Amino acid sequence: MSQRTRYTVGLSYRELSVGQRITGHAITVTDAHIAAFAGLSGDFNPLHVDEEYAKGTIFKGRIAHGLLVMSLISGSLGMTFAGTAVAFTEFRARFLKPVRPGDTIRPVAEVIGLTDEPKYNGGRVRLKITVVNQRGEVVAEGEAELIVTS
Repeated sequence: MSQRTRYTVGLSYRELSVGQRITGHAITVTDAHIAAFAGLSGDFNPLHVDEEYAKGTIFKGRIAHGLLVMSLISGSLGMTFAGTAVAFTEFRARFLKPVRPGDTIRPVAEVIGLTDEPKYNGGRVRLKITVVNQRGEVVAEGEAELIVTS
């Protein structure tokens, strides 16, 4: 017996407007996320995986990989466009504060540009992204561009 996963179709290009805000779902960063990302990326920097080592650094404890944070945010925002996004074509980020195991992060994106692309039956969407933690602190910010169908 085959099983199909059913997704709710995300926002389409024609549903977007400049200035629109999109809030992704919250994600609590876990030790399992960090260990899995270290294994996947090959980045076993002790700052991420060794609590005793990390306690002796300026961070006073382990922190999540910056690219892990962006991967989680990409997934959160990506599901906003499930079934309508053709591709992420650009993703830039600045990391402003450390994200620690147990922190809950949430992306808030603002549509800052829309460019019609008839060949995609939609267009390019430029987003300004702010990532906040459970204390309301901005931990990362950046921009992304994706192609979204109508």
